[in-house]
Amino acid sequence: MNRETYEPNEMDAEFESFWDKVSCFAANTFPFEERCDFVMKAKDCNRSTNVLPYMRILACHLKCINEFEQLIYITLFVALCFQILVLLIYVCNNYSIQLCTFSYSPALKAVSKFLHMNEHVAGVTLLAFGNSSADLFSNLASVGSNVPVFANALAAALFVSMVSGGLVCYMSPFKMNAYESVRDILFLIFGSSLLQYFLSTDNRVTEPELIVMFLVYVSYLFVNVADVYLIRRALNATNAQIDAIMEEELTPERRRQLSMLEKDQAAYSRNAEVEIFERSSSGPNINKIRYTTMRMARNTRVSVNQKKTRNVRHNQTLGKNWGLFKEFFLALRPLSCKKWQKANMIERALMLTQIPCVLLCSIYIPLVDYELDKHGWNKLLNCFQVMFNPACTIIVIKALISSNGNTLWYVAIGDEYVYGLYSLPFTMPIALFMFIQSRTDMPPFYHSMFTVMNLTGSMFMIFACATEIDKVLEVIGHLMDVEDDFMGATVKACTGSLGPLIANIAMALHGYPKMAYASAIGGPFFTVVLSSSTVLHVRNLFGYKVTLLSQTGNYGGNAFIFLNIGLFSALLWSTTLGFFARRSMGIFCVVFYCIYLTFAILIHGKVIHSFSVDMPLQAAFGDI
Repeated sequence: MNRETYEPNEMDAEFESFWDKVSCFAANTFPFEERCDFVMKAKDCNRSTNVLPYMRILACHLKCINEFEQLIYITLFVALCFQILVLLIYVCNNYSIQLCTFSYSPALKAVSKFLHMNEHVAGVTLLAFGNSSADLFSNLASVGSNVPVFANALAAALFVSMVSGGLVCYMSPFKMNAYESVRDILFLIFGSSLLQYFLSTDNRVTEPELIVMFLVYVSYLFVNVADVYLIRRALNATNAQIDAIMEEELTPERRRQLSMLEKDQAAYSRNAEVEIFERSSSGPNINKIRYTTMRMARNTRVSVNQKKTRNVRHNQTLGKNWGLFKEFFLALRPLSCKKWQKANMIERALMLTQIPCVLLCSIYIPLVDYELDKHGWNKLLNCFQVMFNPACTIIVIKALISSNGNTLWYVAIGDEYVYGLYSLPFTMPIALFMFIQSRTDMPPFYHSMFTVMNLTGSMFMIFACATEIDKVLEVIGHLMDVEDDFMGATVKACTGSLGPLIANIAMALHGYPKMAYASAIGGPFFTVVLSSSTVLHVRNLFGYKVTLLSQTGNYGGNAFIFLNIGLFSALLWSTTLGFFARRSMGIFCVVFYCIYLTFAILIHGKVIHSFSVDMPLQAAFGDI
């Protein structure tokens, strides 16, 4: 055939776009000595990189040449997961090694207080959205990938509601909000069933169905906000009745009425608005209170005197910059000498592992914590963070957008850093004004505005840590030849929900178990109802085929049934126990999730059959 008259066909086009479409994990099918060339050419190896290119490191830098070396490097990757987990815990709340809370929990409390929310509304809005929005954005970014979005969302919802909610009950038993808890659980059951119905009827999420799912979520938020409004209205009415009785002569009948009204007033006040509590009184003493099977004792929570903590170190006789550099370097100190002397060998090892975490968080995330002296204000460090935080965030985001799979994103920083510098003309005057106007011994009146950078910086760090752990385990799963559906229903459901898990436990240990448990239900509701339906509709718009079988896979049916059984069980034990969340119920929830994992493992090993429908068989040739 004459080369000049040859016309390219579809096969040629397929070969030309091969390196654009091929999965990076296809390198595992090649001999070890050929994998480096593959991962260097496959663009997916660049696009799928969050922080470190693990496949490139394994094949090119470490030059893995056999299965034994690969097993050794997998062990190193697991150790890296532990280091990232230390960073994730430190960002949310480093309670395990008794350091001060750093960023996420104080920010949520400050923002909730600023917006006049109560614990439940803050849990189903701020905490739930902060924990679950990352899944929506990551799924939209990879909308073309062939993954069972609905099944993975159900598995993640099951983990958060059972494990996260169970650990909240175990570590900080509390009296649940009866009506709010039942309402949230019923909304989650209804939302997951409605999306499953839409997929089963026409194998897609149409635009009217997406609008219906969106209205369901809006209705959920409206009901919660309206409930707070009614509580405050009832509180004002109760206060007016108490004032009217106090103005009159107190007869025995009026004393009885006054006693009943004061009980109602206390109940309404607890649910009217978030209070900032002292950390020492935020959680129960497990060694002194028996609540494994018995009803828990009431834990007295002491509100923080914000004016006192703000002015505790104010001294007008000192200069405005007194102790400026001393405070700056103390804030960057990665270790406390007193705690180092008191710590044992294991605690010292943990303290050493978190040194990079402390330095990174101290430089990047400003601290606003009303429980600390001066509310965490550090004049020189905060002035630096006003310039560094926005510039760093802009540089990283612009590098991620511009890389396009041709290079690793942090290689593109060399070309994109100038966009971060463009923010300095706006932030430098602000930092200069802060430096001239403020004092070192007292936070300025605008210090609460730092909660914006505090919250966004914390969410960014939590998202980066959680996705990196998820990426490491995904690499390990492909190296060990574990199927994607099983990883998504078990391992990735757990690792992808580490952020919500740690954040919820941190809030519970701070004395806000109602907020944490509300997030354990509100977060899955956002993931299933809004995130999944949006991603599935976008896939329809881009022409990708969506069916119930492809979206449930081999484990979606199990996750759906276990999620509904777990939620109905939560309704049963909460109503039976008078809405006292005990430690025994936390153990029950965690054990229930372990049963789900057992089922998934048995299905993976083909010991039992799943609840999902078998995939139809299609003949390769002809009609048989």
